This record gives sequence, C-alpha cells and structure tokens, in this order.
Amino acid sequence: MEFIQRNIGWFGRATGVLSPAQATDFRPLLEQLAAGEFEEAEARAMALAGRPRRVWDRRPEPVWLARAFALTAAVLHGRREHVLPELDSLAAELQHTSGGARTILLVVRVNRAVVLLGEEQYAKAESEAADILREVTRLAHLTQVADIELSALACLAEALCGQGRFEEAESVARGNLSRATGNRAASLRCLVVGSLNGQGRYEEALAESGLPTPPASRAGSGQSALAIAAALHGLGHNDEAVMTVRQALRECERFLHPTHPRMREARELLARITAGDPPSEAPDEGTGSP
Repeated sequence: MEFIQRNIGWFGRATGVLSPAQATDFRPLLEQLAAGEFEEAEARAMALAGRPRRVWDRRPEPVWLARAFALTAAVLHGRREHVLPELDSLAAELQHTSGGARTILLVVRVNRAVVLLGEEQYAKAESEAADILREVTRLAHLTQVADIELSALACLAEALCGQGRFEEAESVARGNLSRATGNRAASLRCLVVGSLNGQGRYEEALAESGLPTPPASRAGSGQSALAIAAALHGLGHNDEAVMTVRQALRECERFLHPTHPRMREARELLARITAGDPPSEAPDEGTGSP
C-alpha cells in the first residue's frame, strides 16, 4: 500500500478512479496513514465513504477506494477481528470490475492475505498471494503495480515460513529485497532473518539483521526486534534475547492495537525464553506479521 500513500495524485489520474478534487480530499487520509495515525485514518476514510454523493462523484470507485483505505488502516493497526468479512464483501463487489478498480481490488486482496497470516491460515494466505501475483502480471502493462507485487511477495514469503518452507521463503524475500524501499525493504529484511532462524542459521540471521535497512514504519513496530530476539535465543544468548523481545513488546504496545498478532508472537517467544525452552521449530518464530 506504500505506493498509493506516496502517489495518491498519480494513482487517481493513472487509474481514472479519482478526479483532481477527489485526490485533494484523499490526501490528508494518506498522510495520516503514512504517519501511523491508524484510528484517525480509518475514521476519515469511513467519513469519505459515507459522504453525500454529488453529481461529479456518483461513480462507485471513490467510495470503494475510501472503504479500502479504512480497512487498510484497521489491518495496519492490528484491529483485525471483524475485518475479514468486510474485506471479502468489498472484494466481491470489485471482482468483475475493470480498469482502475482492479488496482483497488489488489489492495483489498493484499490486506486479506495479511489478515490470513495473522490468523495463521498460511496455506490460504499463500494461495491469496499467488493469485495476486498472477493478477499483477496481467495488469503490469496497464498501470504501475510493482509495489503491490512486493507486498504480495512479502505475504508469500511469510506464508511459506508459516508452513515450514524456510528455504523457499528465504529465496522469495532475498530475491526481491534489492528492489524494495522503505517499510517494504524493512519487512523483507525481517523475513530473510526469520527464514534463516527457521533453518537454524542463527549467526547468519544476526548478521543479516545488522545490514543497512530503511527504518520500519509504525506498522512494522517490533518486527525487527522480534526476529533478532529469536536469533539470540537460538544461539543461547537468553539474557539478550529477553531484553530484545521486551523491546519488541514495548514497541508493539506503543504503536499497535492490543490484538495485533505480533503482540501474541512476542509474548509467546518471551514465555519460551524465560521458561528455558530450546528454540522452537514453530514456523512463525521471528518472522513477524506485516
């Protein structure tokens, strides 16, 4: 979703979804999303979706986009308990559309994959990500979809980790890291680290985590620290691992919704470390959620 946050004016013009005036109305919403003001962004998006329809905005596309952004804000924040049915409903409305609305559908489906990952439905998330990538291939000649493709690839890598297919996950994440920027690069780096943790290559995981990487957005809070803590635990450095996983928890508690899946992952890892358990072979350790 980063590419729309950076380029809402371009997105509206290129897809025909928004008029210049509508793009202006949407810009504060995108600024709130970029700043991590998720609750405020969700409320603004819902207000845009429900505003009275004027002659120049009777088309459904602006409403679809506003609803998509409201759901994006909820997913990024981690308030996901009732989001999946809403994502399914909006995807169904968009399923037989064409043009710019297909790009909105891809945004909705990426969010759906993220929610499935948080619910540990890894096979379904893999299938969703693969379908998105096929659709991206069909749309690539019509509009810019590179960032949506990277989001889908990150979902695919995490879904593979969740199924214990760590070498495949490493290949996907590492193979696309060089063309990623911003929070997407931070997420892919964490996925490389997590896939190395899953293979028991903890020294390599720590080295990978120390490579120059753009800082994560608020949606990525705790993700890097969680992956590093898993590597430290794997090497038996449990005091450092406890400090690091507690750092991850503090970041999550500060910036994310209490029901965000990363909070659960951090608490489970902390419990394993403090109980003196060996490194878990559970496939999600140290990967985090988007």
